[in-house]
Formats: sequence, structure tokens, C-alpha cells
Amino acid sequence: MKLWLLIAASVTAVAQNAAQNVTIPLGAESGIALRVYATSRVPMRMGQPVTAKLIDSVFSFDRVVIPAGVELRGKVVKLDPVPKLMRMHALIGGDFTPLHFARVEFDSLSLPDGRVLPLHTESSEGLTAIYQEPKPPKKPPKQPPQPGSAKDPSLLDQARQQAKTQINQQIDAQLNQRTFGVGSLIRGPNKKERLIDLAISRMPYHPQWYRRGTRFDAVLVERVDLGAAEVPATALRALGGQPSVAQTARVRFLTTVSSVDAAVGDKVEASLSQPLMGPGGMLLLPEGTRLSGSVRQAKPARWLHRPGRLRFTFDQVDLPAYARTSEGTSRKLETAEAHLESADTDPTANVKIDSEGGAKATESKTRFIAPAIAAAIALKTMDNDTGKHVPTGGAGARTGNRGGLTLGGLSGFGLVGAAVAHTSPNVGVALGWWGMAVTTYSTVVSRGHDVVFARNTEMEVRFGPRPVPAGKKK
Repeated sequence: MKLWLLIAASVTAVAQNAAQNVTIPLGAESGIALRVYATSRVPMRMGQPVTAKLIDSVFSFDRVVIPAGVELRGKVVKLDPVPKLMRMHALIGGDFTPLHFARVEFDSLSLPDGRVLPLHTESSEGLTAIYQEPKPPKKPPKQPPQPGSAKDPSLLDQARQQAKTQINQQIDAQLNQRTFGVGSLIRGPNKKERLIDLAISRMPYHPQWYRRGTRFDAVLVERVDLGAAEVPATALRALGGQPSVAQTARVRFLTTVSSVDAAVGDKVEASLSQPLMGPGGMLLLPEGTRLSGSVRQAKPARWLHRPGRLRFTFDQVDLPAYARTSEGTSRKLETAEAHLESADTDPTANVKIDSEGGAKATESKTRFIAPAIAAAIALKTMDNDTGKHVPTGGAGARTGNRGGLTLGGLSGFGLVGAAVAHTSPNVGVALGWWGMAVTTYSTVVSRGHDVVFARNTEMEVRFGPRPVPAGKKK
């Protein structure tokens, strides 16, 4: 009799425990962007195989389901022509290549446990930023010398070291930009590849490829099922807790918002790409939580390189469907709105976030160096004094200003211009001044960059008021 009572009590306890647990499906939902980077150069040819690695881990509910570093495979499925304005700019610069962008689809994912999962992603073009793989950790630094010892560095040495560190940080920050700056060529990785790309890009007709490290947003068309997890029902009832002031969350944009056409009051939506944890590791907001808000300021870019501006805030939170309770599905933030803290945007726009969470596209003052150099080259092409003419037999005289005319032709029409400039001094002068005009227009006169947050842009938002910078009045 006692045995039957014990069995009945055990069954009852198991049933009650099961009733207190909730099954949470784990997986990567459709619409989520897997941010990956190409592990090798990708020629822009139809059917070209592509191998990539995942940059950021993928979360589901409160845990990682796809770790960073896993391998994805796909292929080039389409070639899109570049915009007409870009094509015209290339022709003006002497590049007659039929430029295009390759669209890539990924169809398989290799997990660390050996499983290979089928994928179905949207076709995507390579992003402008180049991903640099993390460097291996360096050896621990030596202990600094004690003050007053023979090896104690002077104040001058400390200042030199601090200045050197700041310069290195500024140069390293530019290595993620898809440019061919001198700093990136000297200090950046893959120097040989960069030099080859620079040389080939100046040819009038050249092959195209995505560089190694080019990033892609592989947006899932179908959900990837990765099992389920048993979670206590009490844990779900605790969801939706108020984030502490100054706590940040990692989110991704669900729609595209741009300073070009945005208006004050337009709705903006984002989704948590990582769970937000509270004190003691308590889950406050799971992955997939929706944030809703509105645009507060929008100003498009204008002529003379005046940049665009954009500011928005989030003030409403919607839990995922599986985590909703009978009390409601959404709520207003109690402390304050959530402001933009940082964003992973196009590096060429150089978007800066101000103290109020507003975004502004900025440009370096160094852009004025290019028109200054172009002007110096244009003046050099006119250095065709009579004393510099070199006789060429019965064919007449030929200018001796070979270097100036070559630079002028290169500035105005690439390698083709460098060759054509030697047919006549007037042609070389015209190409030099044409190059100066194009450079001045593109760096000084044309419109500035707009602030664009494309769909699936990763960003951080801060709950509560932003901290006031030191020395600034509240």
C-alpha cells in the first residue's frame, strides 16, 4: 500500500513540475541577418563558390544557438549593374569596365558538433566595410619600473609614448574602411593584396572581386530550427523588468530609416539581437523583444558637403509571442526613453553619435588634400617653357614636361589619360584641369553623406538619460 502511495506521489510531483515548465523553441527566425565575412577573395562571376565565417553569435531566448566563427557556404547567384551615377563617375575617371555588384546566397551552415544545416538566405551584396579578424593575444607587458629607479621614464618619454599610442589608434580605426589610404597600406594586413587592388583598379579595364574580409548580411528566408529548451514558468513571469538607468542593449533595425526621406514622427522599430540581463544574471528582456519609437529629427544632406542628421528614440517594448503573459504584451519604458548609443553604419559616411543620441554624418578635413594635390598637378602641366622643349628630328618639337603631363593625364583620365597626355601639351593641360575640377566637385561642392540605418543594422541603445560630458552644464 505504501509503495502505491509513493508511486502516486511521484507521478503527481512530476506532473506538477512539468506543468510549471514552459517549452521555448530555439532557433534563428526568418528575417534575422547572419553577419558574415568572406574568408578569401570572391571573383564576381556567376556560380562562383563563396566560403564565409560568422562574425557575431546568434542568440535565441537567453542563450547562444549559433556561435561566432562557424562556416557558411554559398555562391554568386546574380550580377547587378552599379548605379548610373557611379558608372558615369568611373567613365570620367578613365575606367571603362562594365562595373557590377555580385549578389551571394548562402545554402549551408556547419555547426561545431559536425552537423551541417541547410540554409535559405536572401541574395546580398558585399558591404563597404572590411572585417579584420581579431589578432592573437599579445604577451603580457612587462612590469613598469618603480618610480625613482634608473629605468623610470621621464615625462618627455611618457608624452612621446602617449602620442604614439594615439596615432596608432587613429590609424587602426581607419583599417575597417574600404579605402586605399597610405596608413592602411603601410600598417594594415594583406599589404600585397591591397597594393595589387590599387594598381588593378587604375586600369581602363580590369576584373572585379570582393576582397577577403568583405562582410555580407545573410538574411534568413526560412527559420532554422535548433531544438527547444525547458524554462520555468516563473522565469517567464519575471520577464519585462525595468532596465536600470544607463544600461545598454544590442538591437537590430527592422526597417530602413534614412535622413533622405524620413520625417519627424515616422515610426521606427528594432529587435533585441542579444538578451538583456539584470542584476544577478536575471533575464529582463529575451532575444527577439521588439522596441518601437519615432523619429525626432531628420535633415537631409545638402550641397557643399553639408551632412545629413537623424535622431530617434524608443519608448515601447513588446515581448516575443512565446514570452507574453496575460497581463499584456507591451509596455512603456518607466525611467526614460532609449537613445542611440552606437551603430554599425557605412564607414565611408563616418557617422557620429552626439550627447542626445542624434546621428550626424561627418567627414575628415583631410578631404581637402585631394583637390590641393590636383590643383598642384594642374599647374605642373602648364610648365611647358620653351627651354624645356626637346627636339625630335623632323617631326617637330616635343615638350620636355613629361612628368607633369603624365600626372595631369593620370589625374584626369586614369592610365588612358596618362598615355593620351603626351600627344599634345594642350591635351595634357586640359586633362590636368579636368582632374582638378572633378576632384574639387566630389570632395567640396557635391552633397554630403546622409545618415542611413539600413534594415538589420546593428546598434546599441541606452536606457535612461545619456550621461552629460565632463565640463558641460546639464
